[in-house]
Amino acid sequence: MKWTRLAALFCALLCLSGACALREPEQAEPVKSAPVSAASIDTTGFLRLVSENMETVDPQCTTEFYLVALNVFDRLVELKTDANGEPVIAPSLAESWEVSEDALTYRFRLREGVRFSNGSALTASDVRFTFERLLTHPKSVNAILMMSVLGAQELYDGRTDSLAGFRELDELTFEITLCEPYAAFLDWLTAPGASILDEETLYRVDNLFGIYDRATIGTGSFILKKWTIGRQMILTANPNCWAGAPRCPGVEITIQSDAESQLTLFENGELDILDLDGLGGDADYILRNREYAANIRSGQRIGISYLTLNQSIPPLNDVRVRKALQYALDRQTILDAAYNGHGHLENGIFPHGLKGFNPALDPIPYDPERARALLAEAGYPEGFALELAVSADAKQATRDIVEIVAYMWQCVGVRAEVRVMEASAYAAQRRAGRLAVCAQGWTADYDDPDNFIYTFFGSGANSLYRGLCYSDEAVMSRVRAARDIADEQARLAEYRALEQKIVQEDAAWVPLFSRVHYFAVSDRVKNFEIPWNGWSFGFYREIVVDDKNG
Repeated sequence: MKWTRLAALFCALLCLSGACALREPEQAEPVKSAPVSAASIDTTGFLRLVSENMETVDPQCTTEFYLVALNVFDRLVELKTDANGEPVIAPSLAESWEVSEDALTYRFRLREGVRFSNGSALTASDVRFTFERLLTHPKSVNAILMMSVLGAQELYDGRTDSLAGFRELDELTFEITLCEPYAAFLDWLTAPGASILDEETLYRVDNLFGIYDRATIGTGSFILKKWTIGRQMILTANPNCWAGAPRCPGVEITIQSDAESQLTLFENGELDILDLDGLGGDADYILRNREYAANIRSGQRIGISYLTLNQSIPPLNDVRVRKALQYALDRQTILDAAYNGHGHLENGIFPHGLKGFNPALDPIPYDPERARALLAEAGYPEGFALELAVSADAKQATRDIVEIVAYMWQCVGVRAEVRVMEASAYAAQRRAGRLAVCAQGWTADYDDPDNFIYTFFGSGANSLYRGLCYSDEAVMSRVRAARDIADEQARLAEYRALEQKIVQEDAAWVPLFSRVHYFAVSDRVKNFEIPWNGWSFGFYREIVVDDKNG
């Protein structure tokens, strides 16, 4: 950590213990009291997890580290599963809502008596503040969630200082007006990035929110009690949670990114849930070990691994070249090598398990001869040089994928070279449209195809941000227009037609596969459920830890 950042944090911490102290419940110790040490927290019965290091847990500033977002914060509504296992929108902080006949205005009523863990009451003003911050915070990566709201673009661009489409009616009632009807509006409200924040806290210590435990305040089932960055995080049960105290007394997270060390922790009985996703070959060691047969849980990860093809960089601006790159890949071999075959080949944008998935989409074949013929037809009979970029902090499986892709492309004459880049430089250059090919992945934040197709192909800006530089304005206009289609079947039919056009006709990217997500769960844990979309972290309020089985 640089000294400048340490100095800034030190000054901010002094602010916390003085005039800018966080508001605490009346029965709590004042903020300026001695910091809580991990040793002083009784972690008996706590769920024990492991995680990679997290730079921030601010739900507006991450699209990956959702453990805190899901358990310390709440959304207005949540995605639940009904008795048939089907996803449904359920009330959360909002106890009810009404939609106008023109499908433009949503009126929400908040639950009475909901308080943040510092004692501050939840009001409509907190919701307004949350959504305006989502559009204006300089490090927000989820602003796209709000762009359907009236005035969101103007606020995002800095042309106004308030969100025109948000109106407070009283302390618990508010309306959100959209620019135009948006069928997936309630779905996106379930996304972690739409977690509701405490306006009072953020006005005082916004610079520490998401990076310091006592500044990270929510309404959820747990309280972020202690965070030693790079080492440990402890969540304790929120006894005053509006939904009732959780059954799980707390969560203890060890920060450890090394896969072998994670496996050792589990084998030594020091870890309750082991995510097999990042273990590489060691995952099969667990899956094939009879000793752990009763401990394995699995679910579909509703996401897709893919390769960007940047159409602004020649010769990727030629559809024949892009199709050749699709045909040159034996994707089943890649899936077998990277994830031991645990997944499904994908042929479009919408993966298995997502609403709107099209099982009838034509498979993209492995056909190296056809790839060579297309390259020759495009004027590259001897191939060409191409660079594949990968972030230095990518998982080993992603690096393996890139190496295999490079080899397969070389087999059809494309002289592919892998370039490992420092993470921040990789992200900046990808978003600026300067990288030809990247290996990426996307997991559903909410159960609607809009979460995929609009994110990547809803506008030129969206496409640029994802490193694609797709340029067909007519198609992108259709993607935007599809959000307004009220009839569900008609909307899904249009999305499927767009998927066919974008991926199979325009070859805008190379879809690879989705994955089956496996976990090993210790005998201590009862009521573990994999999230509907297969995230690595889930909701832990209903988990029961039985130390007698530890």
